[in-house]
Amino acid sequence: MAMATLARSVLVTGSNRGIGLELVRQLAASPQPPQHIFATCRDATGPRGKTLQELAARHPNIKLIQLDTVDLPSIRGAVQAVETHLEGQGLNLLINNAGVGSQATLQSVDAQEMLATFAVNVVGPLQVAKEFLPLLEKAAKDAGTEGLSCSRAAIINVSSKVGSIGLCLGVLEAPMYPYRASKAAQNMVTRCLAAELRDKGILCAAIHPGWVKTDMGTEQAPMTVERSMQGILEVLGILSQETCGAFLDWEGNHLPW
Repeated sequence: MAMATLARSVLVTGSNRGIGLELVRQLAASPQPPQHIFATCRDATGPRGKTLQELAARHPNIKLIQLDTVDLPSIRGAVQAVETHLEGQGLNLLINNAGVGSQATLQSVDAQEMLATFAVNVVGPLQVAKEFLPLLEKAAKDAGTEGLSCSRAAIINVSSKVGSIGLCLGVLEAPMYPYRASKAAQNMVTRCLAAELRDKGILCAAIHPGWVKTDMGTEQAPMTVERSMQGILEVLGILSQETCGAFLDWEGNHLPW
């Protein structure tokens, strides 16, 4: 069966490569694509955005927007650009995907790398959610539906299983102190947003995409980004009241915090 439109408007951060790029590609290629796909990245018009630019040239519903998640004026500029495109409508789905990895061990880690990783992985998604909140609230209010869903209004934070404190002792993965600590903190941000925004009709959840073959995940990763994003889009389509504030993986399984 053809899937209904996931949401009328979707914004994806960090969409010039990896997971973000594949999300935009699959959304545009879906049988009933969103009316607006806001593909944002730091370098929307430069060489690092080349693949995304080619994709946008083939799909008029993809709008390229410059957005650096750690730069407040840049976020506010993106909000204005999105608002202009939406012409009085709200934004239905915000996917905070932009993130940075770190392989630092206890021996190699320093304060600077910890703070830089937190800036992108924790402060970034929170600032983006905060600035886009009026547009998300508008979508939730204008939906004319009850209950929570991505088609009404939602903030989805791309997280990682390695940020799970519950799994940490049982899973002997690389220590990656800055990355793992930042994802645990990002999960708390997601929980707080979920609790605060539920009554405004905005769903918030954290999704672990699996270990995928991207620049960040490297070629050693077991799964293709295509397969992971297919799974994620299916999971996003069935999110509801029951999964508000949930930490799920790309197959819809609940993960321990």
